[in-house]
Amino acid sequence: MHLPLPRALALLAALAAAVPPPARAAAPAVPEPLALPPRLTLEEASRLFRERGLDLLLADAAVASAEGDLSAAGAVANPQLSASYGRSRTFGDCVDVQGNPSACGWLPQPQYGLGLSDSGAVFDVLTGKRGLRVDAARAALQAARASRADAERTVGAQVRQQVAQVVLAQESSRFAREVAAAQASALELTRTREAAGAISEADVARVEVAKLEADQAVDAAAQALRDARAQLAFLLGARGEVPEFEVDAPDLAQGREPPALAGATAPALLARAAERRPDLHAARLQRERAEAALALARRQRIPDVTLSLNYAQQGTTNQAVTPPTFTLGLALPLPLFYQQQGEIRRAEADVSTQALQATKLEAQVAADVATGLADYAASGALVRRMEGGLLARAARARDLVQVQYQKGAASLLDYLDAQRTFVATRVEYHQDLAAYWTAVFKLEAAVGEELR
Repeated sequence: MHLPLPRALALLAALAAAVPPPARAAAPAVPEPLALPPRLTLEEASRLFRERGLDLLLADAAVASAEGDLSAAGAVANPQLSASYGRSRTFGDCVDVQGNPSACGWLPQPQYGLGLSDSGAVFDVLTGKRGLRVDAARAALQAARASRADAERTVGAQVRQQVAQVVLAQESSRFAREVAAAQASALELTRTREAAGAISEADVARVEVAKLEADQAVDAAAQALRDARAQLAFLLGARGEVPEFEVDAPDLAQGREPPALAGATAPALLARAAERRPDLHAARLQRERAEAALALARRQRIPDVTLSLNYAQQGTTNQAVTPPTFTLGLALPLPLFYQQQGEIRRAEADVSTQALQATKLEAQVAADVATGLADYAASGALVRRMEGGLLARAARARDLVQVQYQKGAASLLDYLDAQRTFVATRVEYHQDLAAYWTAVFKLEAAVGEELR
């Protein structure tokens, strides 16, 4: 049976449409706007970041892209099918009504052609090129997954730091309001004593200045709290207007020592970092990818051989001018002028680059651990000194001078000086706490695991 070319092409199109498309993993979608709860804990913030953080979603998209690259690298080239149809005029023989042969001149004859090529798939497998492509793509996928874990490490540490900043901004705002209320009471008392003639107008002016300074501190603390909340909401993936919310993390309002850091030494932390840091793992995988790509570039010097099978016929079955003919073909480029020198040189440079990057990262990890441990020790000493007596003594001195001032045994300048010292000590304590927890979370990021 002979099919005309249009019908043959229609049949091929129907067969191609009947083949189901390959299954694909769903690409990460843009999440819906995040609604932050009115009260947020450190654990809840970490969970929201892992689920909705835009940095992690971008890393997920990079992993999905690497998965697509691996699928493409392992794909076998589709065979190529070609078909042709034409008509020619040839000189043929006929028979008359009695069955005697007679010349009847030029007769139209159909021409059929059919070809099938493997598109180089067979030799691609035999020469190992497909395997090397898969090795490079698999290493790249593993590196992308390690980079995703590293994004969770680094940005997750930023989230925890920002949670601590919000907690301390809340404490600073609360303390600023307490100071402003105390200054308002002091101003009222001072005006009462002025009316009684016990103090001068100059003393009242000094207390008014202190009250206005306290009001300034309240506004500044409120603005710092709004900024801290906005930055935390951004890290968690919130979009649009930042709502009012409170962070409930009382452990971050004091300088307790994480149990995992008790007696910690730099060599021990560095050993843990070398084992846990995902960016170190990603760097090693990138080097494996570069080495596989170099092997592939060298293997590409082997020409791509294409196998083909062709069928041709001219004329019909009973009047075939050319009988059915099958031919097996082989085609390959001749690498006479270029042998992949540029690709090989580029791949060698990539291997050297990845090796240097890994070495640089190892040095950076050591520096991160050393500086993180030093910052933790220094800031911890400041917090312990504050909590060990400095805060209590500053508050006690302020309270004693306040009682003496109310009884007339101390001057207004003594009271204002004690109040300023107390306020400055508390503000410094909040700054020390912020530096302390920042150092803790940076050290966690340097080691690659939570230490609390």
